[in-house]
Amino acid sequence: MMGHLRIVGDRRADRLRLIRTRTSRALVVRCHQRLRGPCTGIDTVLRSVLPEAGRRWPELVEAHRVELLYGMPELAQLIGPPPRTLADEASFKERTRFYGSGMIRCMSQGIITFLLGYADRIHADTGSALELAFEEVHAAEATTQELLALLVRRADPRLLRVVISTTADALPDELEATLAATAGTLHAPAGDPTPQAPRSAVEWAAVYVDSDGTDDDPQALRGYREADPQEVARLHDRRADSLEGTASWGVRMGAIAYHRERGSDPGGAGRTALLAAQRHAVATGFSAAVVDLGLRGRGVSDPGNHEHDHWEFTREAAAACIPIGRLAQSMELYQDLLRRFTNPKIHMMTSYAIAMLHTRFLRPRDHELALQWQHNAVAIAGILPDPAERLTFSVFHDNGLALVEMHRGNRARALDLVESCIARLDREMGDDQWVLHRSQLLYNRARLLVALGRPDEAYADYTRLVDLDPYYTDYLSERARISRDRGDFDAALADYDRAVQLAPPFPELYYNRGTARMRTGDLRGALDDFAYVLEMEPSDLDTRIARAELLLETGDLDGAETDADAGLALHPGEVQLLCLKGTVLLQREDFDQALTAFDAALERDPRYPAALINRAVVHFHRSRHGRAVADLTTALDIVGSDPDVLLNRGIAHLADGRTDLARADFDHALTLPDADIPELHRHRELCDASAGPLKSQL
Repeated sequence: MMGHLRIVGDRRADRLRLIRTRTSRALVVRCHQRLRGPCTGIDTVLRSVLPEAGRRWPELVEAHRVELLYGMPELAQLIGPPPRTLADEASFKERTRFYGSGMIRCMSQGIITFLLGYADRIHADTGSALELAFEEVHAAEATTQELLALLVRRADPRLLRVVISTTADALPDELEATLAATAGTLHAPAGDPTPQAPRSAVEWAAVYVDSDGTDDDPQALRGYREADPQEVARLHDRRADSLEGTASWGVRMGAIAYHRERGSDPGGAGRTALLAAQRHAVATGFSAAVVDLGLRGRGVSDPGNHEHDHWEFTREAAAACIPIGRLAQSMELYQDLLRRFTNPKIHMMTSYAIAMLHTRFLRPRDHELALQWQHNAVAIAGILPDPAERLTFSVFHDNGLALVEMHRGNRARALDLVESCIARLDREMGDDQWVLHRSQLLYNRARLLVALGRPDEAYADYTRLVDLDPYYTDYLSERARISRDRGDFDAALADYDRAVQLAPPFPELYYNRGTARMRTGDLRGALDDFAYVLEMEPSDLDTRIARAELLLETGDLDGAETDADAGLALHPGEVQLLCLKGTVLLQREDFDQALTAFDAALERDPRYPAALINRAVVHFHRSRHGRAVADLTTALDIVGSDPDVLLNRGIAHLADGRTDLARADFDHALTLPDADIPELHRHRELCDASAGPLKSQL
């Protein structure tokens, strides 16, 4: 079986010809974002495989129901509806919980895990690999391109072979790097042009428009550009009208928004279509699409005649710039709103947004400047003429002020603000009003209670939130953290297990469950969780270190070294990984290479205790007792009076003939908690004899 493949060619017809010669029975899907937006192509694959998967392996589908339906709700026709959260039930007006690119990446990982499980079952039945060919990847939306990068990296081509078909245009960095590392490349030779009957410019324009702007025939594109603009606009209207009746959200985000924007009424029907598409992208968390749709919406909305829509396009695009790392563009869009409008509500919400940029995202953070901007938002909210708006916006912005105060270190003040917000809404509103935002306030109170050392009250709040919104799993994870701090790992694992069952595969969730499993002695379960995290995100440093340490602890030196080397390839010079590498070499008694690793770690961080302690072991084995003492003395200056380090320094003193210093270290260690009493007494008795071996510490 061949591996993954990248096919490059100028024309789709040429690429498709090569795909047919290089695959046996590949499912070929189109990914052009103008068709159905962020999930174009992925939706086609899932429509193809879900009927069989649901019929033969319903447990596989059920395990990934949330991810499969998240960006493609129309797939509910095949597998039934997803579980609902408070955010799903809230109106757009009352929506105060939004997701971003991180959530979408987790959803993509879950879809990939489903496809890998499906391919594994197909291979077990037939002995053949599932083959998927993704065409027009150069024109795919960022969400699809990211998913394909993850799929190519994670898929074993013996089970699921991926073909990426594209022009020579550069792809996003992650996808380019993955293809370079895992896929071969073939160039599609240009075929002879297919004879075409003579057509007028407008006829070719119709071909291009009916392809939803995806046809790459030069004649179609030339005809589209040369045809009468009014006639072209009518073609777009006609195509949009033909799609409206059965359009999914994907079609509305892709083709319909594209056609209405270019039709005869871009400032009316186009603006409306783009706004509806952007709102759906906002609610789902398709950050790149939100930015794209917002910038396009700004282009067709007149700030004077459509102030609200222009503001909404701009503020949502600005907010979505943040999770995709475009902070400067975000700030510029917000500042454009301040320059353009005098509407108090626009200034209020923009002040809040700029405050959040300064207190949460910009580096360095500037909480004092954030306070200034947020005070402006609070002040405007307090003088809004409508009493209902004054209440809701005052609460919203006091909650934002609480976040700034928390970042300034004023936790008690932040808690007072949040509790005041809760009390005002409870007093003025019915139980069915602004339910989502009230849950957010309760969540913020719980987090502040934890920070203030009141875990029992926070636990009660999280329990209430779990009951209120059982499918929003952040509450389970936060409650599990309190249980861990209490030492109740059974309760923590119960919450983690439930969250894993309900949530998309958040790497942090599996990492946390893995570390909890370690504490209960479930080392196999911990390794399974760590393995899944690293399959999804190989560069996750905390998980890489945790697994390497666990493998080292269980005696798997080869596995620990492999993890250390893999981690160092992704994080060159990382101190903990260098120290782990050195510790593996030390246990193999490869003292020269171990010393090299510890020296490298200490060059990066001269006060890293584990490297100092373990380098001291190397020095001891090389009979450099004075150097061992020096490293251990530095370590004690850093960690304080540690009985094991004192024991080791005493042994080094003893080997160096400094009996009094050795006895002093042993006596000091005997007064400390958790000291190895028998070992200390044994070495104290040896003060007039030979030294024993140093104990390697991590």
